[in-house]
Amino acid sequence: MKLRIAIQKSGRLHDDSIKLLKECGIDINNGVNKLKTEASNFPLEVFFLRDDDIPQYVEDGVADLGIVGENVVLEKNRPVRTVEKLGFGKCRLSLAVSKSVEYNGVKDMDKLRIATSYPVILEKFLKEHGLTADIHEISGSVEIAPGIGLADAICDLVSSGSTLFMNGLKEVEVILKSEAVLISNSSLTTEQEAILRKLQFRIQAVKKAKNNKYILLNAPNDKLKEIISLLPGMKSPTVLPLAEEGWSSVHSVLNENDFWDIIESLKEAGAQGILVVPIEKMII
Repeated sequence: MKLRIAIQKSGRLHDDSIKLLKECGIDINNGVNKLKTEASNFPLEVFFLRDDDIPQYVEDGVADLGIVGENVVLEKNRPVRTVEKLGFGKCRLSLAVSKSVEYNGVKDMDKLRIATSYPVILEKFLKEHGLTADIHEISGSVEIAPGIGLADAICDLVSSGSTLFMNGLKEVEVILKSEAVLISNSSLTTEQEAILRKLQFRIQAVKKAKNNKYILLNAPNDKLKEIISLLPGMKSPTVLPLAEEGWSSVHSVLNENDFWDIIESLKEAGAQGILVVPIEKMII
């Protein structure tokens, strides 16, 4: 029994998906122009497909799983399960208007002509805000639509915003914050669900490792209680005596989001020789 997973055949999402599978210890030969391949050490077959097609292939059972942008899942609106957010491929779907337009809020979008490659998501957003608009669905180069008189505004994916700026546009509303997700067919067998749980376990271990750092520090014993109180760790910090009397070595794990604030507090509390080590896998 194998699971079949569909990933994007080229582009950044392809590279990040392959990287994730390899970080999960899954050995994949992703040769150039291959349409499919098999893992040599895990019951997984990989299909390389267009990202827009992945939700339908998963719905139809051609693939059991897929890695695709959340924006694509919502736009295609297929009855598939989202089983794991993956933490890469982050972007946002936003509304943008000409820099010269005075924008006072989402109500300004009412009755406008809006160009987009995401009509389903846009229509839902407009309905939620009690608005109507003339939606022009186009497949590419959405940002040029206002400049050629096709639309008054656009709804498009944004990462840095530089493309909008170059086309005389400004971002005014974020409709959706998106990232890559793992989706599955809603009718997996018991055996397939068991393989999926094993894959999720590995993915979660990799994700936790990326979001955390292992730290080692030296602490004077008279400050040990205060320093330990600053360290959340997985359960509690590890404390070992140093050869030098009156000092201990403290080992713990810090979340990336809290890292610098806690490091500064540790320094102020008297911690010395702080070492920071990346974590390859984190099993809890």
